[in-house]
Amino acid sequence: MPRHDENLPGNTVLLQGTLDMAHPEVGCPRADSRYAIVRRIQQISRDALEIRQGSLYPALYRLENRGWLKSEWKTTEGGREAKFYSLTKTGKQQLKAETAEWKRLCDAISLVLETVD
Repeated sequence: MPRHDENLPGNTVLLQGTLDMAHPEVGCPRADSRYAIVRRIQQISRDALEIRQGSLYPALYRLENRGWLKSEWKTTEGGREAKFYSLTKTGKQQLKAETAEWKRLCDAISLVLETVD
């Protein structure tokens, strides 16, 4: 079911399950804290996607339980303890498969929309 927030730029709709794919895309290059993940997704999307902490935690939990993410507690530069997440080998393979599936879906939707007058 789509999630819609009237306050987001361009009335962005975030489909359920999209967040599960969005985090690994962000976390690939390095381990990140939850706060950094949210900031990065917003930055990359040019503030088109607004991820609330309450949505991110369950997604990270699901990905970790599936073995796609690993986490560890570290001390941040500010001296606080934070949980940092990074992709596992299985997570990288899953991300590759889901990215290909997402591209196929976008291409299919584009073909349909091109026929609309």
